[in-house]
Amino acid sequence: MWSVLLNSNTQWVLFSTMILGIAAGTVGCLSYWKRQSLMSDALAHAALPGVVLSFLLFREKHLLILISGAAFSALIGAFFIQWIRSSTRIKEDAAMGMILSIFYGLGIMLLTVANRTAGNQSGLSGFILGQSASMVQTDVWTMLILALLVIAITVIGFKEWKIYLFDPQFAKGIGMSLKGMNSLYTIVLVTTIVIGIQAVGVILIAALLIIPAVSARYWTHSFKKMIIISAALGGVSGALGTLISALGSGWPTGPFIVMVASSLFIVSLFLGKEKGIVIQFWQLRIQRKQVRQQQLISPLIAKKEGQ
Repeated sequence: MWSVLLNSNTQWVLFSTMILGIAAGTVGCLSYWKRQSLMSDALAHAALPGVVLSFLLFREKHLLILISGAAFSALIGAFFIQWIRSSTRIKEDAAMGMILSIFYGLGIMLLTVANRTAGNQSGLSGFILGQSASMVQTDVWTMLILALLVIAITVIGFKEWKIYLFDPQFAKGIGMSLKGMNSLYTIVLVTTIVIGIQAVGVILIAALLIIPAVSARYWTHSFKKMIIISAALGGVSGALGTLISALGSGWPTGPFIVMVASSLFIVSLFLGKEKGIVIQFWQLRIQRKQVRQQQLISPLIAKKEGQ
């Protein structure tokens, strides 16, 4: 275990997945309050065709090239979701489901073609479940820079995000462009997705966006504290999941990161300060005890006052 930890490449990957988890946890809170958690899943699946097409066009596995293709494909998916929602009677969740299925099916078809033309040496299958072991230092730097950019945009524009998410009419009234904020939200979401597809995979990156945010909701009602807690849970999930996967040979990173995040969710579900099942049970028990005491004391007080 110590030899794995002392390996410089493992340390870089651990650090990058931790930053990725922080970015995903932060952006996941925006998706949670925008009530578009499924959007992250749809766009993650929509990114797969772009990854494969980039490889087929450039015959290069440079991460920046692949995630550029993924971003372009995901943005096209987001455009189609918006177009279907605004131009037809199909609801947004149904549109997301359609785009998710169509783009992912196209991606798998292109992946089959890429594997055959490259003699099964394309290595793109790692983008489905994630394979951080294949990352080189340039990949890590690319992930770090983009993840830090996403975090910076969210932190610097915190007040604007809060107004945009909780009171869009007021935001419009003070001159804030809702279309501009929608576009920025989509760009931030897509960026988070595409930088995580190699480490976590297109299938499971949505879980890293959704689970930490939902877990954080069990600990606080404050939007600011929720972002901080979600970012912390995402960072822990990314680092610990990567460490566990590094201990094995050929273990995919994504599933372990998601399992760590799920474990933290279970802890939050039961022990969360605000909505945890155990905490609510004890609060309810204390309230019932206070009510019974009040019921016993009230007649005595009334009797004493009557005398």
